[in-house]
Amino acid sequence: MSDALQTMINNMPEKTGKSLEEWKKILKAKAFAKHSEGVKFLKTEHGVTHGFANTIVTLSKDDNNSNEDLVTNQYKGKENLFPIYEKLLPIVKGFGNDVTVTPKKTSVSAIRKRQFVLIKPATKTRIDLGLKLPDKPTTDRFGNSGPFGTMCTHRVQLTSVEDVDDELIGWMREAYEMAN
Repeated sequence: MSDALQTMINNMPEKTGKSLEEWKKILKAKAFAKHSEGVKFLKTEHGVTHGFANTIVTLSKDDNNSNEDLVTNQYKGKENLFPIYEKLLPIVKGFGNDVTVTPKKTSVSAIRKRQFVLIKPATKTRIDLGLKLPDKPTTDRFGNSGPFGTMCTHRVQLTSVEDVDDELIGWMREAYEMAN
């Protein structure tokens, strides 16, 4: 656990009125299907700021699903894409010790101070790799964000391990550097 996350957890009772464990019990009773529903509930019903609400919901889900389970479930029926994920992960982590990898239900985010890479097994034959590189022009390979909307500015479609080449690594590194 990062120092920043631990500090946030330590400050939670003072800033939100309840400890993380108390918030987890409240969320467990509600059993929200979507992350965003839990965040909205904490913000509107309890006046929790977005940062704390997002952290509480994320850590509550960690109790229900280990990160390994989340990733395993993403690649069920798409096992042929898992080697691409396995190649991407150490590259992204290797950019710096300030990289946090956060698996979610359908994707994995790489975050520095903000998300800079999003890895999503989109179909049985393709991973969509989202990148946050504002003002960078699109090309045939380096497309617009597509279904990622505002979470990313660009999307690269990966169908094989060979697609993880120097050009792609350069874009990921550039996105990492901009996420400080």
